[in-house]
Amino acid sequence: MNLIKSTSTFSFFTFLSRILGYLRDFLIAISLGSGPVSDAFFVAFRIPNTFRRLFSEGTFNSAFVPSYSSELSISKKKSSIFANEIFNFLIIFLFAIVLLIELFMPFFVFIIAPGFTESSDKLDLTIFLTRITFPFLLFISLASFFSAILNSHNKFGVAAGAPIILNIILIVILYFVKNEKDIIVEYLSYGVSVAGFIQLTFLYFFVRKYFKPKINFKFKKSKKVKIFFKKLIPSIFSSGVTQINILVGTVIASFQANAVSYLYYADRIYQINLAIAGIAIGTILLPNLSKHINSKRNKKINLIQNKSFELSIFLSLPASLAIIIASEQITSSLFGYGSFDLVSVKNSAKALFYFSFGLPAFSLIKIFSAFLFARHNTKIPFYFSVFSVIINILISLYFFPKYGFVAIPIATTISSWINVFMLYVFLAKKDYFNLTNAIFFPLIRIVCTSSFACYIFYMMISNFSELLVYESNYKLITIIIMVLVTFLLYLLTSIITKALKLSDIKLKY
Repeated sequence: MNLIKSTSTFSFFTFLSRILGYLRDFLIAISLGSGPVSDAFFVAFRIPNTFRRLFSEGTFNSAFVPSYSSELSISKKKSSIFANEIFNFLIIFLFAIVLLIELFMPFFVFIIAPGFTESSDKLDLTIFLTRITFPFLLFISLASFFSAILNSHNKFGVAAGAPIILNIILIVILYFVKNEKDIIVEYLSYGVSVAGFIQLTFLYFFVRKYFKPKINFKFKKSKKVKIFFKKLIPSIFSSGVTQINILVGTVIASFQANAVSYLYYADRIYQINLAIAGIAIGTILLPNLSKHINSKRNKKINLIQNKSFELSIFLSLPASLAIIIASEQITSSLFGYGSFDLVSVKNSAKALFYFSFGLPAFSLIKIFSAFLFARHNTKIPFYFSVFSVIINILISLYFFPKYGFVAIPIATTISSWINVFMLYVFLAKKDYFNLTNAIFFPLIRIVCTSSFACYIFYMMISNFSELLVYESNYKLITIIIMVLVTFLLYLLTSIITKALKLSDIKLKY
């Protein structure tokens, strides 16, 4: 495997999905803006979408891939038996969960958005929409199971491209449905569940080459399957801690009008980079890192871990600095149209500004957790993640009454850096990973090239500020050109300073 090439393939489809996701949210911003109807839809969409991220963006992989790879190294037959037992258990468990929550949806929505009880219309709409979107959980979780099998066989492109289906369906709905807001969100909610079913069917077509599921509700759980599910719950919590923190933020934000919408739009912007700098790298490195650990190839293990750490910082640091510099201009350029007014832009930009300080941390959690998941250790990341979520909740609750929704991204950022620190200390203590000179000097070069490129970006923002004001008709094309120029400059200076080595592109891991 070539880490950079494989990451590039995965990142291309993931980036394409994020771009279409932006177009989807751009149309949502124009149609709905920020308000009670958009808040209701974003909660209804946030719940299944959080599960999608928890399962499909590396979390299910974290528990499944090491176990499945171990079985695959023994024989294909054993891996198929193991996978089929997991598949049948998932069907029963997920169907029961969806049915149970559909029956008790009012109580469930009250837990997720308790602040909505102040408005009965808003609460009723949220319950109605969430009932429509929730079957997406069943479809997307099974789709993530198929994706994990494909990833185990180093087939990353199809799994990365599958989420594009959801974005295309919602974009088509937003383009053709020109009704009242209540009607638009109803169509969008149906679109979410339909997209989940199509995505599942799409992945099944490709996974048949490696695995053909056989539905059997009278199966016996083997010892290996029991071990897998013991690892799954901690891995969901630990690998998906950023998404859990965001979900916690949504619960707290429901007590402030429009705050759910502000956080949603801010989240959508930084997630574009996180998908590449954390999720893509973590997903790509896990199967091969697991194999090398099983074979005790220490040189390969160190090489993969060092390069994945460097690549994560290389991609996340300049993005973090750029968002800090121009959070309002970026938010205005991407979403500041139609119903999304200047107040919405400024408030979403505030949330984005504080989220941006945590962007490298969000990525490193994925990378450091993968180092432990590959060693079948899900407990330690789980404990650290629980502590991180508790810190997040305490900070959010303490500062929310005084500072409102901005307390939520601040709390998420602080708790994420604490999580990174704990993970690194544990990895270093166990001698799994250390910041040696081999990593330290490339890291210094990355910091210098990022700072230089972002200084140029800051100068462009300052000199062409009149083209980036809310009323400008050219703000979107202006920010795109600036980002592209900065990115190309960053690549060029990185190659010159050897922060990015061309030899790494051809290097086999």
